[in-house]
Amino acid sequence: MTGGQRPPVPAAAAAAAFEPHALGLARRWRRMRKNELARQIGVTAAAVSQYELGQARPSAAVLARLALALSMPAEFFASGFPTPTTPGHAHFRSLRATSQAERDQAEAFGEVAWRVVEVIGRHLRLPALRLPHLDLPEPVRAEDIRAAALAARQAFGLDTGPVPHVVRLLEAYGVIVLDLPDVSERVDAFSHWYGQRPFVFLNPAKNDKARSRMDAAHELGHLLLHHDAEPGSQILEREATAFASELLAPSTMLADELPTRLDFDRLHELKRRWGVSLKALVYRGNDLGIYRDHTYRRGMTLLAQWGYPEPGDLGPREQPALLGNATELLHQQQVTTENLATAAGLPPALAQTVINAATERVPELRLTLM
Repeated sequence: MTGGQRPPVPAAAAAAAFEPHALGLARRWRRMRKNELARQIGVTAAAVSQYELGQARPSAAVLARLALALSMPAEFFASGFPTPTTPGHAHFRSLRATSQAERDQAEAFGEVAWRVVEVIGRHLRLPALRLPHLDLPEPVRAEDIRAAALAARQAFGLDTGPVPHVVRLLEAYGVIVLDLPDVSERVDAFSHWYGQRPFVFLNPAKNDKARSRMDAAHELGHLLLHHDAEPGSQILEREATAFASELLAPSTMLADELPTRLDFDRLHELKRRWGVSLKALVYRGNDLGIYRDHTYRRGMTLLAQWGYPEPGDLGPREQPALLGNATELLHQQQVTTENLATAAGLPPALAQTVINAATERVPELRLTLM
């Protein structure tokens, strides 16, 4: 078969080589409770727990029912595909607003995506991971965050101007960036390590360029600054936001460009120049001591009255493109999405979902005859 494609694994062979972790992964991705899965396959919830813990192994008949209930091929549950090391915990932007099941599903999607990336990496060389190593002192001060962002800009070869494309910058330095699928609409953004690569996941629902740039830079802040930190702390979230703000628009430049009064015509110009929101600019003005608290509150009140999305559309959000470009190259070598799916032990539709999540969607102009 082409592209390293293997024949399907029968349920009996998959049961004999059963991998407990794969069952938990599939169940979390499908967002199915153990008792619900147990009912569908005709066993007890305790039996499902034993399968996932490796304390028991399903029969060939039960595994076939598992594959059907979870919409996965039988080979997905067979050992042979390594489980990625996942140092630390995922950093979720909306930790308190999302349920554990939603976060579990999002992390499961990350591991599914990792399988696809691993298989693609067997056929072509993806960008090497070249993130700078940054350490923060204890306790962390505001100037330490600013210094870290400046060091990151220097490591990325950025000059004193705007970052042209934050998502493309991450991809060029070896970070895998994907849009979250529709099933994860309440998960705002998160980052996590799978194997030897960091992954960043962005929510495409808010089609806002300034928001997408800030989200990507925020998750980069977590990757660079919070290597072993326990996620969920509002302190860490504020540090990542401060890092992102400084990365996108350095204080040394912005302080000279911000208007000394609340001039929204000038702020719109700066929004277009730096690719950040009006809200972020007003906040930075207050943080830098340019706007007093009453001016800051007035600016935020006006922006709240104008609603979301705020005025001054910057165009389409920044989108990832790495995996889409990679699969186009592979297709030229006769390696299809079906080949990749089989090698990853995934249904072709799920492999395509992963690829679509990292493929830039260019607006298409359609002309119709009246």
